[in-house]
Amino acid sequence: MTLHLDLLRHGETQAGPGFIGSTDTPLSERGLQQMRAAVAEGGPWDLLISSPLSRCQAFASELAERLGVPLRIEEDLREICFGEWEGRNAAQILLEDPKGLEGFWNDPLHYTPPQAEALPAFIQRVETTVTRLADELAGQRVLLITHGGVMRLLLARLQGLPQAQLMQVEVGYGALHSLRVDAALNLEQA
Repeated sequence: MTLHLDLLRHGETQAGPGFIGSTDTPLSERGLQQMRAAVAEGGPWDLLISSPLSRCQAFASELAERLGVPLRIEEDLREICFGEWEGRNAAQILLEDPKGLEGFWNDPLHYTPPQAEALPAFIQRVETTVTRLADELAGQRVLLITHGGVMRLLLARLQGLPQAQLMQVEVGYGALHSLRVDAALNLEQA
């Protein structure tokens, strides 16, 4: 039996584009509208699960209340921490550390920004959590409100891409994707 998992990326934030990571930046009004529009025709869901960061949790709380659906916060489904790059955009980093930015884009498995969470640790954290949820919630339909990194990881796996290419998976603000996952972390399009 599988878990039907709908993945929703948070909308645009007040910080704008960049390496926001673990910084707790709230949604912009446009970001809130992006998320509302994405789920307007979605569901029904048995449960909502959210990252603890406010750009996910604030909308998740609003949606859970509106739909009368339980909400669970999963700490390990937060975004990867970008360390010293937090809150900065690629253009800023390119000026100060062009080789570092190139290393991260080309080989994120082996290049970690200064003081950041290593990608293999992030992958382990997310995959362990999704495996546990797939086992625990098999047969249910769940909306996971999360981040670009978490979604890129799962969608890259779904597409059969190597982990080193996960940064190449496009996931826009307010993107909604549906998949099925089992306790062995086998993924298929829903």
